[in-house]
Amino acid sequence: MWSAAVAIAVVSRAVTIIAAQRTVDLPGPASFTVVEATIDDVQAALRARKLTCRRLVDLYLERIHAYDKAGPALNAVQTINPRAVQEAEQLDAAFSASGPAGPLHCVAVLVKDQIDTSDMPTTHGFVGFKDFVPAADATIVTRLKRAGALILGKATMGEFASGYLSSASGPIRNAYDPRRSASGSSGGTGSGIAANFATIGIGEDTGGSIRGPAAVNNIVGLRPTLPLVSRHGMSPARPSTDTLGPITRTVRDTAIVLVGHTPASYTDALARDGLRGARIGIIRERMHATADPKSEDYRKVRAVFDRAVGELRTLGAQLVDPITIPDVIDRLNKAYDGNVFETEAAMNKYLAEHRNAPFRTLREILLSGRMVPSRALTLMSVVGKSTDDIGYLQVLRVQQETRQLVFALMADQRLDAFMYATFDHQVGVMADDVMTRPVVEDFAGIGNNRRLSPVLGFPAVAVPAGFTTDGVPVGIEFMARPFAEPTLLKIAFSYEQGTRHRTPPALTSSGPR
Repeated sequence: MWSAAVAIAVVSRAVTIIAAQRTVDLPGPASFTVVEATIDDVQAALRARKLTCRRLVDLYLERIHAYDKAGPALNAVQTINPRAVQEAEQLDAAFSASGPAGPLHCVAVLVKDQIDTSDMPTTHGFVGFKDFVPAADATIVTRLKRAGALILGKATMGEFASGYLSSASGPIRNAYDPRRSASGSSGGTGSGIAANFATIGIGEDTGGSIRGPAAVNNIVGLRPTLPLVSRHGMSPARPSTDTLGPITRTVRDTAIVLVGHTPASYTDALARDGLRGARIGIIRERMHATADPKSEDYRKVRAVFDRAVGELRTLGAQLVDPITIPDVIDRLNKAYDGNVFETEAAMNKYLAEHRNAPFRTLREILLSGRMVPSRALTLMSVVGKSTDDIGYLQVLRVQQETRQLVFALMADQRLDAFMYATFDHQVGVMADDVMTRPVVEDFAGIGNNRRLSPVLGFPAVAVPAGFTTDGVPVGIEFMARPFAEPTLLKIAFSYEQGTRHRTPPALTSSGPR
């Protein structure tokens, strides 16, 4: 049986947009619809001989050609795997000969372009790496392939794992409103999965880069406990909080993608009544200084959040509402924003390990003058800093104190998890000159509440909570203790099944189904 110590396995243009939305014409009473197809849907259709891997790949590629560079031009896909059709045919041949190639047979994956692939460029969102092809696949890519998955392509990303702007591709757009950002930095994965460009996606989360794109694109994004997923072959941003995780349209698909020995399957934890009796602490206080409770925008998001709290109660959860983490903004500022000490050495080490990398150091990259100005400005703050600096001890001290405080809070209140809004404000409309501005006000998102999980080292999952009156998706997060992914997924699955807030974007859902 395929397994990994603990792996994430988790992981010509279309003539018309309508053509990209067509169903597969196959014999028999049923046909396969690619839009909103889950892992179970794909594999059931394959077993029933109502679908081939080749036909599935063709459909996804048609959708990408119709909607990513044309149509709403989401800019979610950096590179399409040039061997995708050939690899799909190989999987079909293997299936005919001996059955599925693994537990993720023909699951089409969009992988964030921060993750090494030996058969496609890895740009890191930077134009200077557009032709850089690593010598070997990242561990996560190797494990996905061994499980039978097909890497359909690389998803666009915020430059060097921050924000939603890329000198390699431009701004990454939201699947529900292309004027708005897809959040960062796994924005291409988020927008692409929301628009049904692949079955599942893999993102990377340093301070919220999986959960942000999931929240603003009405999908599911899991930040796992840090040691759960191998990061070998992933360019680092901040090693103490960097991690890889799945971005999917359903909680069950997220659970399926997590493969390992403990537990044997995360799907075993899923239960429709998983919220019944669960004790959840509701964090209502703002966790970022940019949140403005007096603004109309804040109130629009708060209305969705308040409804979600009511839904939790209706679904049987026992709520501790509200629950307060003392001095949370100050703690997160010191422990997350204050951590400028890891990045330069980590990036230089990654570059040194890749002999064919076009740049040898972070300083060389910055001096090239080719970066997006707003991202270059944030990276300049880490130059010359290291973990030997006395300031790093202050970061570690605040992290540890905050972790102990929250552990105690959970014990005292007998909490299984926390719940809070991923963002206290709607995802922003991008300015016309966003690519050239030295400062972008919503670079990380206004009212950003994503930093608590990485500072604590706790896993968190973002799930759809509905839409504001402006039609903008709102996500909520559940956060639990380290390695409590089964509890987290059980709660998230129960909420998802009890509310059904996932709705595909209208911009990419026209045509026959």
